[in-house]
Amino acid sequence: MTEATTTELSPWPKKARGPRHLVVMGVSGGGKSTIAMMLAGKLGYVFAEGDEFHSEANREKMRSGNPLNDDDRAPWLQSIQEWMTAEARVGHSTVVTCSALRRKYRDVLRGAEGSTIFVHMAPPVDLTLERMEARQGHYMPPSLLTSQIDTLEELEPDEDGFKVFNVGTPTQVLGEVLEQLKDR
Repeated sequence: MTEATTTELSPWPKKARGPRHLVVMGVSGGGKSTIAMMLAGKLGYVFAEGDEFHSEANREKMRSGNPLNDDDRAPWLQSIQEWMTAEARVGHSTVVTCSALRRKYRDVLRGAEGSTIFVHMAPPVDLTLERMEARQGHYMPPSLLTSQIDTLEELEPDEDGFKVFNVGTPTQVLGEVLEQLKDR
């Protein structure tokens, strides 16, 4: 996690006041970390990698090829939400990666102080699998991709967020995200 302060680079409307949270979501291998780090750097927001909030038990469960369930995810999501609130209380806007696969998971994150928008990274499944297989040292095995896809609930119309297909270069995808944020 890096420290930063909210700057005037924000593409969000001026009427939106206070700290803002961008949750870069989607299945593992979707490009969340790459785009989220670039987004945080561009906007001057504080960045956090959601995987860092997992307990060692959760990491070991995934390493073993077993998908997490709601009970496993609950304390993880709560800790991310608490981090978002702590940053908001000191005036920081944030970018955090989190799979946020279900509506009820996003509801927990939306409970943080400040306003929250979800950026759903959704490349084609074959590209996602290719990215997962190319990763080194990550505890999430490609064998769990199907369980994540099966768990994923798309953003609903009343949720503040949008989908990005993440098939271009990281710079192109960042541009698309920033453009989408201008409309919010």
